[in-house]
Amino acid sequence: MNFVEAYKESMLFEFNRNKTMAEKTFDQLTNEDLHWMYGEADNSIAIIVKHMVGNMLSRWTNFFTEDGEKEWRNRESEFVAPYKTKEEMLVHWNKGWDCLFTAIDNINEDNFTLKIKIRAVEHSVMAAVSRQLAHYAGHIAQIAYVGRMIKGTEWQSLSIPSGKSDEFNKKMFGK
Repeated sequence: MNFVEAYKESMLFEFNRNKTMAEKTFDQLTNEDLHWMYGEADNSIAIIVKHMVGNMLSRWTNFFTEDGEKEWRNRESEFVAPYKTKEEMLVHWNKGWDCLFTAIDNINEDNFTLKIKIRAVEHSVMAAVSRQLAHYAGHIAQIAYVGRMIKGTEWQSLSIPSGKSDEFNKKMFGK
């Protein structure tokens, strides 16, 4: 496997891991939960998802040929009027991820050294992809944290449950 393919495999693994973490959170929440806000100046999970989708569609559409901040994107509108239902949110969520995965799938040795523009600033393909991974991971951590706040003691851990590290390590290391 060459470097570009190894890089793509690594990035796809991390993007999928983050996507799955958010989806495991969504699975635990009701439509009402997705619209809950700690305070009136805060964002609900539905708003965070709307922002992420807007960002994904802007950044990954025509990834190699257009600036990642599209003229048609209205970032400010992403923070108002959240999706009304969980189903609607998930349709848009998957549309954003499909756009991302298509763009990454199209990375190859011929275009890997191209410069990608985001808000008129040039980035290497690696820097542009890494920037988005970090951005989405931060928002997915917010989603998980808000979900945990909502569910309280009913929260189903997304990784190793508290107090179960030794048990997990024994299983993983066969001890």
